[in-house]
Amino acid sequence: MIIVKSDREIEIMKEGGKMVKELFLLLKENVKEGVTTKELDRLAERFIKKSGGRPAFKGYGGFPASICTSVNEVVIHGIPRNYELKDGDIIGIDVGILYKGYFTDTAYTFSVGKIDGLKEKLIEATKKSLYAALDKARAGNRLSDISNAVQTCVESCGFSVVREFCGHGVGKELHEDPQIVNYGPPNRGPILKAGMTLAIEPMINAGAPDVAILKDGWTVVTKDNSPSAHFEHTIAIASDGKEPIIITEWE
Repeated sequence: MIIVKSDREIEIMKEGGKMVKELFLLLKENVKEGVTTKELDRLAERFIKKSGGRPAFKGYGGFPASICTSVNEVVIHGIPRNYELKDGDIIGIDVGILYKGYFTDTAYTFSVGKIDGLKEKLIEATKKSLYAALDKARAGNRLSDISNAVQTCVESCGFSVVREFCGHGVGKELHEDPQIVNYGPPNRGPILKAGMTLAIEPMINAGAPDVAILKDGWTVVTKDNSPSAHFEHTIAIASDGKEPIIITEWE
């Protein structure tokens, strides 16, 4: 069942979104050569707790950190470690925050120093596909219109969509109905209604779509070792076909 939120609930989620904005501005300053992914995790955890929130990921299903740090060929769920970022890396940072009983979930892929042309195009295409999906996230459209927008955009750029993982509803729970895949035909699934809150998240590979999970049980990598990018926003469906409210918008 897709839970429709009240205006008051969405306002609370927007308060959490303001925390996300401040956190990502801070992370942007600190994503640089020589910084370890574990240092980024500690920075994020301190900020979230100081701001009155709680890291949503830490302990969730046994995940050991407050953020996911996915470097280069890591698609999602990268565990922060002592890895030092290098010039030419890309890093997807996924953050979930619980604030006043409601979750927000967002991700952004940063570049470290000067990256090559393939990675630049990958990041650009993945971000573009997110906003193509958001344009379809309007009351009266169907859920698969979002999915189709991602796939159409990504494949037109020559990249591939990860199929084993997907976006989701979000609110009082980190993962709510519906599941939102990033591929498929349009005009299928539930009709979108005002007040639905969704986490839309394209996960896009430069090479083949195939992925594998490492022995740690979390880290998802591309099977062909090609780079991968990840963008995500928590949004609320607005009324009367208007553009969605981007709860986690920060740049």
